Amino acid sequence: MGEDGRVSSPAATTPDDPYLWLEDVTGDEALSWVKERNAESLDVLTGSERFAELRDGLRAVLDADDRIPYVRRRGELLYNFWQDAEHPRGLWRRTTLESYRGGDPDWELLLDVDALASAEDENWVWAGAGVRYPDYSRALVQLSRGGADATVVREFDLDAKEWITDGFTLPEAKSRIGWIDEDTVFVGTDLGPGSQTTSGYPRVMRRWRRGQDVADAEVVFTADETDVSAFAAHDHTPGYERDFVGRSPDFHTTEEFLLRGDGTQVRIDVPPDADTDVEREWLLVRTRSPWSVDGVEHPAGALLCFDFEAFLAGDRTARVLFEPTPSRSLSYHAWTKNHLVLAVLTDVVTRLEVLTPAQDWARRELPAGPDLGSVDLMGVDPDNGDEYFLDTDGYTRPSTFLRGELGESSDPEPEVLRTAPARFDATGLEVRQFFATSDDGTTIPYFVVGRVADVPGPTLMTGYGGFEIALTPGYSGVIGRGWLARGGTYVVANIRGGGEYGPTWHTSALGEHRHRAYEDFAAVARDLVARGITTASQLAIHGGSNGGLLMGVMLTRYPQLFGAIVVMVPLFDMRRFHLLLAGASWMAEYGDPDDPTAWGWISQYSPYQNLSADASYPPVLVTTSTRDDRVHPGHARKAVARLREQGHAVEYYENTEGGHGGAADNAQRAFQWALVFEFCWRQVG
Repeated sequence: MGEDGRVSSPAATTPDDPYLWLEDVTGDEALSWVKERNAESLDVLTGSERFAELRDGLRAVLDADDRIPYVRRRGELLYNFWQDAEHPRGLWRRTTLESYRGGDPDWELLLDVDALASAEDENWVWAGAGVRYPDYSRALVQLSRGGADATVVREFDLDAKEWITDGFTLPEAKSRIGWIDEDTVFVGTDLGPGSQTTSGYPRVMRRWRRGQDVADAEVVFTADETDVSAFAAHDHTPGYERDFVGRSPDFHTTEEFLLRGDGTQVRIDVPPDADTDVEREWLLVRTRSPWSVDGVEHPAGALLCFDFEAFLAGDRTARVLFEPTPSRSLSYHAWTKNHLVLAVLTDVVTRLEVLTPAQDWARRELPAGPDLGSVDLMGVDPDNGDEYFLDTDGYTRPSTFLRGELGESSDPEPEVLRTAPARFDATGLEVRQFFATSDDGTTIPYFVVGRVADVPGPTLMTGYGGFEIALTPGYSGVIGRGWLARGGTYVVANIRGGGEYGPTWHTSALGEHRHRAYEDFAAVARDLVARGITTASQLAIHGGSNGGLLMGVMLTRYPQLFGAIVVMVPLFDMRRFHLLLAGASWMAEYGDPDDPTAWGWISQYSPYQNLSADASYPPVLVTTSTRDDRVHPGHARKAVARLREQGHAVEYYENTEGGHGGAADNAQRAFQWALVFEFCWRQVG
């Protein structure tokens, strides 16, 4: 063990990998191995009365008829997608605002995904729909087999409620498609060699007219093969109709162009890592690194406003709409017809601010959410008005769904449309925020949800720490019923790599500095013990995707800090992550393993290479999905194979559906979370 408390890692060399055959996703030998591992672990974890109670209780939460049916406006109607026990694949439906207000809406059914799956003998999972503006009479519906990222696309008639047999359709691929007008779309899809990037996303964007073969459609933009993806979009705002094209060279940078009617492209000359938004006459730029404009240095995380046409002509006159502080960052923004709404995080708690361009960007605050909670925009309609929908909640406070309309200079009190009932008994539970100190002295916030007790107790902790994603407070009936209501404490660690304090919080843990995210998580674990909230033997942790990588690093570098570890849809073999599925797109986050310098730092934490037969690891549960076409299931499979080979205690479950989310319907979600809770209660409860 090193001086910093970490387990010293063996040299992370890359000998011939004996488990490469497990990367064959649907190979007979690999699936036979999966079937055997599933059977072994399910036999251990699912036989108890507690597991059945957990599974059934969680299913009741997920399928409850009194859940809030969240809606988004499309024209005059409100649209909703709904899943329950009777409709596990889901119903796409719509209603009027008046009917929705009544409490028992008269839903107009558009598409029954269960009936479609049955009729076509396919395991369809809803993947969304793009409804055509301004008549909202057609939709481009995307359906996934088993929950994968790759989808089929079909055009749907919303008036006749039927498929357009000769409409815009695409076979299964990771496609990009969006409406231009009633007979034209922008599209990028898999058309064979040269049409996709090395990350598996569209490289070529086309203007596809009704009746054409997609391969014959006009090419409007081509990205480099090593880019993440190309894109194209149409702005349909009346009076500001225009087209944009561009590419994402890596996960964090973009090059965007205004596409003129004559086919010429005008580059939007902002830093490649900045986020842009063109709305009517304005160009908004959110910086991700410092940017000097006309001699003024703007910090990372600022939001600047320019006149769009003047900017293209060379004018760099900027108005600062938001400037970060050490405790305050911009999470996102959204437009209504006459206003701009900012979602601002202050020490990870969300508040909303309204800016009004017509009043020289006058600023006011929208009604706040609960203390140590969140208030989030759930929908706006910038084409038609200043209506907005809000969801407010907290770790122990169920959601309230509200609708309001922004006024010219003040805002009427929003109306409560729905209030969700409690899904677990929160009596005696408190939400507290603490701050731990990481190895380099950085202060790391974290939330603790549970009963304040005189003795340490079983605790479940999670984190993510990547891709500028912030973990903000929110109500979870699943966590509440499966863990909190049974006497456990739940902890969310807001470590670096995420977006809790804006882009600098993210970039401070990129590439060679990735270790900081892991040191942060370990610091929170130690702080929990120091405060008497839990002990190492009572502390279980869980995380998925990049959070699954986090769990793998905790396993190999800090095993003494934990009593159990749940690794979900993880990255694990960081020597090969860039060669598997969408992995090449994440090299901007982690580095290129083929670069000796980058491999020098990646090799220090890559869990697969650092597993050791001589180490003492806590019990591990690993889960994944055969249909995950984002993070390859080979990561999870190989992790388990090597742990078994080395004699460590490990359970495994691979769902045959579910995509990167791990589950395709509520029954699968309930089952998977019951496995997680049962495993953790056995180990630390």
